[in-house]
Amino acid sequence: MPKLARDYGYSNYTGSYAQNDSERICSYSGKIYHYPIKNKTKIKVKRKKNPWRFLLSSLILGSILMIFMPYSFSKITKSVFVPKPYKSITPDLHSIAFPTTNYLANNWYMGKRKFSQPASYKDAQMIQIQEGVVIPSLQNELLKLSQQYKMIHPAIYVWDYETQNYVDINSSEVFSAASIIKIPVLIDLFKSVENGSISLDDTIPLTEYYRSEGSGSLQYKATDSKYTIDKLAEIMITESDNSATNMLMSQIGGVNNVNQSIRDWGLKNTEIQTWLPDMKGTNHSTAKEMAQMLYNIDLNEEFLTDASRNKIYSYMSHVHNNRLIQAGLGNGSIFYHKTGDIGKMLGDAGIVVTPTGKRYIVVIFANRPHNAYMGKEFIVKASEIIYNYMVK
Repeated sequence: MPKLARDYGYSNYTGSYAQNDSERICSYSGKIYHYPIKNKTKIKVKRKKNPWRFLLSSLILGSILMIFMPYSFSKITKSVFVPKPYKSITPDLHSIAFPTTNYLANNWYMGKRKFSQPASYKDAQMIQIQEGVVIPSLQNELLKLSQQYKMIHPAIYVWDYETQNYVDINSSEVFSAASIIKIPVLIDLFKSVENGSISLDDTIPLTEYYRSEGSGSLQYKATDSKYTIDKLAEIMITESDNSATNMLMSQIGGVNNVNQSIRDWGLKNTEIQTWLPDMKGTNHSTAKEMAQMLYNIDLNEEFLTDASRNKIYSYMSHVHNNRLIQAGLGNGSIFYHKTGDIGKMLGDAGIVVTPTGKRYIVVIFANRPHNAYMGKEFIVKASEIIYNYMVK
């Protein structure tokens, strides 16, 4: 029976035993045996980094972050977590880039504010009021009245046709014009009629775009009802209709064209900044410049034709509001005028013809506490004082 391996014992073991990293060496009976050893430890080989590969990878990753991430944030993330209520509203980048334009610009063109040539008295279409001397007694009496109404800040200008003497109390100070701003709109309308741009017989439909609250009956009329330029001009003045005013301004080129006309006339402090109603009082003028417009309507034969002048007289002699300057006039007086009221400012401007034929221009602006009755009271009393002086 053959011997088992264990029966041999170690009697024939004549070799040696050694070990290295990869194998075990054993000598037995003169023979050398190699037993490989499995190396469980992996040898790490350090690779040399390629800077160009790193740079390319960084560029690709950066491009993805710069292009895709903002887009995904704006179109996906922001729309989900920060929804925009008015998607049609976009930021005014021009105002951000040029922040001073909004308050330094003096004109409006194609929906944007811009700088244009300022008004100049040289080559102006309107002539200056020919002034004599101040009427001291009348001016002092009006100043005494003003001291009785300390909550009222007035501007008064009076000019006598016969003597050319005048009264000036804060007449060059800029005030909110309220609906008195419709006087330059009316003038520019007839200048456009005279140059053939429009006709008084042209019609305009009333759309929701023009419908405006505040004074006037047009705001209650049916949509798309049509009105002639003549009718719109009439109710703009007689009813102080805001919708009619906006419709007329759109026909003569908009706010920018009216303002440019005002500059061409030589007026520096009269400006329309917004459509009617202007409850914030951004449309402004001075008592002196309003008087100058009335002066040129009546006396400057080269500024308007007789046909235009007679139409303007017709409108301004039928103003419904007779509770301001007109309330202080004597019976039988004729008053061509336009009133204005935005709560904080109350005013009236026009030409008075007394029963004896005496004529004078009078403009009164009154800044007051909002809707305070004292504003109306002051204007009526001032009108009485002026009238009594003129007819004595």
